Amino acid sequence: MIRLHSAGRGGGYSRARGVSEAALGRLYRGGWAARLWARAPGATEVQAHHHRLAVLPTGAPPLRVGYASDLHIGPTTPPEVLARAADLLAAASLDVLLLGGDFVFLEATVNTAQLLRDWVRSVPATHKFAVLGNHDLWTHHARLEAALQQEGVQLLVNEASTVGDVAFLGLDDPWTGAPAPHAALAACGSAPTRVALVHSPDAVPLLQGKVDVYLCGHTHGGQLALPGGRPIVVPGPGGRKWPHGRFEVQGTTVLVSRGLGGVEVPVRTFAPPDVMIVDLVGR
Repeated sequence: MIRLHSAGRGGGYSRARGVSEAALGRLYRGGWAARLWARAPGATEVQAHHHRLAVLPTGAPPLRVGYASDLHIGPTTPPEVLARAADLLAAASLDVLLLGGDFVFLEATVNTAQLLRDWVRSVPATHKFAVLGNHDLWTHHARLEAALQQEGVQLLVNEASTVGDVAFLGLDDPWTGAPAPHAALAACGSAPTRVALVHSPDAVPLLQGKVDVYLCGHTHGGQLALPGGRPIVVPGPGGRKWPHGRFEVQGTTVLVSRGLGGVEVPVRTFAPPDVMIVDLVGR
């Protein structure tokens, strides 16, 4: 069945995308694509990028934050990749787990929602926050929201939650949602440190200089990249400017993850899956 409109509240869902997703759903039926991807040498290896950021007040206790995005649970992502990412994060003794959205590819079914619950449960952290991505907002995202909430994850949609000296603010997806940066920033109150959780780097111009740290995914590092990691195609102007890694933008440290799963094609080249472990320490 071809969807002509988004099944959720996400905008920008075209007829062409509906036709494409219907075709991909049929093509990848049975999960053969993920199994094939998993057989490639090194395909299920996940990198863990560590960052130490002096953004807390002097003398404040450190806070360890883990970040994962773009799980894309579905027919193109090997479960082994997601399991390895969970193991890396679980071993890091996290205070806070941040999830950057795009939890599924194609459909948020009852089964994929349960798989999301299982994955989140496997990563212990005192506090867990999440935002949704464009692929989530195009499908039955209420199932994903319920799955996250059942595992103690607080969904941040243009709002913030404070942990110690840090306000974690979540912005709605810049592509398909309704980001409201003023509301999110106001919700931070007087917290001396602000950490933004956004699905895409396309909202960096909305928050640069107003938050200390900006964490996002969405780009997949291109998913298909040239030797050395240079992406062939990256979605969005923000993604093309900040495709992967660490950037300093007008006083804001921008951290862009390549994410974990895949969409459209069941392969990554020179853009391996990754998670981030960020130690926030005193200035």
